[in-house]
Amino acid sequence: MQQIDEGILLWIRETLVADWLTPIMRCITFFGEYGAGWILIALILLCFKKTRRAGLTVGIALLAGLLLGEVLLKNLICRPRPFTLWPELTLLIPEPVGFSCPSGHTTSSFAAAVSLFMWNKKWGIGALIFAALVGFSRMYFTVHYLTDVLFGIALGLACGLAAWYLTGRLWNRRNRKEGIV
Repeated sequence: MQQIDEGILLWIRETLVADWLTPIMRCITFFGEYGAGWILIALILLCFKKTRRAGLTVGIALLAGLLLGEVLLKNLICRPRPFTLWPELTLLIPEPVGFSCPSGHTTSSFAAAVSLFMWNKKWGIGALIFAALVGFSRMYFTVHYLTDVLFGIALGLACGLAAWYLTGRLWNRRNRKEGIV
């Protein structure tokens, strides 16, 4: 599997990396840095009564992804980042810290995007497409393997669905207590 992962990254690097595309990919990957872009979206959604539930869901999904992916799984798996194996490659973004698997950018992006999709399909489809671009950007910059990104997608999906289920139950319980049907 490692050979396939490496082959995919080298193909991306040799075939798709271009001077015109790199600044665009930097913006996309930067959006996922520490989940900051998604956190901002969650905070904005929390500000409005109509979208508060979606904002809460996104926030819970992001927190779950952080705890499971960054705190637990990365430190259990301890997979080195791809660029560390190819010192001849020039990194096109600042060197990230920590281990490679799962991709934190991808986990947070899919956790937020799935949460948004569960509450609003139109927003969610756009968010899912953007989340896929974030995941791809991590391979574009050779900071994650395909399997790291796929693991991040799966983890983000699970966190987003779990957060949607949890907020739905909490919201319904709260509304029953307040006598709102």
